[in-house]
Amino acid sequence: MKNPYTVLTAEEAAELINDGDTIGFSGFTPAGAAKVIPKALADRAKKEHEAGRSFKVAVVTGASTGDSLDGALARADAISWRTPYQSDKNLRKSINEGKTEFFDMHLSALPQTVRYGFLGKFQWAVVEACDVTPEGEIVLTTSVGATPTFCNTADKILIELNRFHPKGLHGFHDIYEPQDPPHRKPIPIERPTDRIGSPVIKVDPSKIVGIVESNLPDESGGFVAPDESTLKIGKNVAEFFAAEMKNGHIPSEFLPLQSGVGNIANAVLGALGSHPDIPPFEMYTEVIQDSVISLMKEKKVLFATGVSLTVSDEVLLDVYENLDFFRPKLLLRPQEITNNPEMVRRLGILSINTAIEVDLFGNVNSTHVMGKSLMNGIGGSGDFTRNAYISIFTCPSTAKGGKISSIVPLVSHMDHSEHSVQIIVTEQGVADLRGKGPTERARLIIDNCAHPDFRDELHGYFDLTKDGHTPQTLGSAFTMHQKFLETGDMRGVDWR
Repeated sequence: MKNPYTVLTAEEAAELINDGDTIGFSGFTPAGAAKVIPKALADRAKKEHEAGRSFKVAVVTGASTGDSLDGALARADAISWRTPYQSDKNLRKSINEGKTEFFDMHLSALPQTVRYGFLGKFQWAVVEACDVTPEGEIVLTTSVGATPTFCNTADKILIELNRFHPKGLHGFHDIYEPQDPPHRKPIPIERPTDRIGSPVIKVDPSKIVGIVESNLPDESGGFVAPDESTLKIGKNVAEFFAAEMKNGHIPSEFLPLQSGVGNIANAVLGALGSHPDIPPFEMYTEVIQDSVISLMKEKKVLFATGVSLTVSDEVLLDVYENLDFFRPKLLLRPQEITNNPEMVRRLGILSINTAIEVDLFGNVNSTHVMGKSLMNGIGGSGDFTRNAYISIFTCPSTAKGGKISSIVPLVSHMDHSEHSVQIIVTEQGVADLRGKGPTERARLIIDNCAHPDFRDELHGYFDLTKDGHTPQTLGSAFTMHQKFLETGDMRGVDWR
C-alpha cells in the first residue's frame, strides 16, 4: 500500500512550527532523538532573530538528547524553556546564564505531567522512527522515552524516518501507557522479561502532518576506557554485592539491576560481569550501554529492559547485524514504566547511580556544582533510589586533580536525602549506612570513602559539634566550598 503521508524537507517541516509552540521531541539520551528537524528549526530561529523577530520554542524530551537537538537549538537561542533533563554544554551554559528557563523533574513523572496538562498544550510531537504504516503505526528506533505520550497529546506529529535504523527493530519495543487516576490499574509486570504492550505507537494517521527522511546514526559518544579510580569503584560495588549474597541479603539468583549512565556505570557493570561470585543477571534500567551488550554476548546479562539503547556506533552496528540474537534479550519501554516506583519496589531493584558530592550524613547532590550551577539534572536517579531494594551512590573521592573532596560536611545542593541513600562507594571503599545513626554514618563515610588527603579535615569539622541528633555547625558547613571558590583548592581548612 502506498504511504499516504506528505514527504517534506527538514526546512519545510521547520516552517510549520510557530514561535511559542511547545514541542515534545523523541529521544532519551542521544539515542532515538530527533535530529534533522530541530537542526533546521535552529537555522530558522537564527534567520528570524537576524530579521529582528522573536522565535523560541519550548522543548520537552524524554531525557537528554544530541547536539543536533539541544546543542543546535541552544546555540541559536531558540529554547524558551526546557524540561526534564539535559547534558549539552551549550544548553547548560544558557541555563546557568539565565537565558533558558529549566525545571528539573523525576523522569518517571514526566509523561503523567504532560497528560494532565500541567505543562500546557503541546502543538507538536517530533519523532524519529524506522518505519510508519498507513494505519498510523510508528516503529521507534533506539529509545522510547516519553514519545508515546507526546504522540497521543500533541495536536500534530512530524516524523523523521531515519533509514539508518532497520525496520527489523519492530518487536524491540513494548509500548504501554497506564490509565490516569481514578482508573489506573496495577502495571502487570512481574519479571523484567514480561511484555505488556504493543510493539508500535498507534496514532490517528491524520495527525501525521509529514515525514522527513534521513539516514543518520545516533550522536551517542563512546565511553572512555576505565581508569584506576573507576576500576576500583567497580570492584568495590561487585565485592559488596557478592558479600550481600553470601550473608543472605541478596538471593542466590541475584536481583534485577539498574545502573546509571556514564563511564563509572560502565566500569561497575564490567566488574559485576567479571566477578566469579555474581551469577548471570537481568537488568531493569533506563539506559542500556556498551558493557551490557558485551555481557549479553558473554551470557552474564541474560536480559535487559530499558528506555534507550545508548551505545557506541560500533556496538550498535553489531546489534543490527545480529538482531535475531538480541531480539529475545533486549526490550525498550517508556520511562513511565522503566522508572515507575511500583515496578522498582515490586522487582527488588539493585540501584546504582552517580553522585557529584555526598555529605557526612548520606545526603547526595547529583545535579549542581558548588550549589548553584546545574550540571545535567536529577534524571531517573530519584525514581530508583527511593524505591530500590538496595540503593548505591558511587563517585570518585576527589575531583579537579584532588583539589575538591567529593565528601563534604554538608552538600551544597540536595537531591537525595539520607532517608533514601543506603550505600556510598568511592575508590577508597564502601560505607554501608543501613541501620546507622548520623554520628556513626559520618565516621563510616569519612574513614571508608573520603580521600586520605581530606580525612583529617573532615574529622576536624565533625569534631566542632558534639551535640544534637545530627551534629552540624551551620556557620562552618560550607567552609570547604568557600575555600575552593576563593583559592581553587578545598585542602587545608583550619577549623579553629
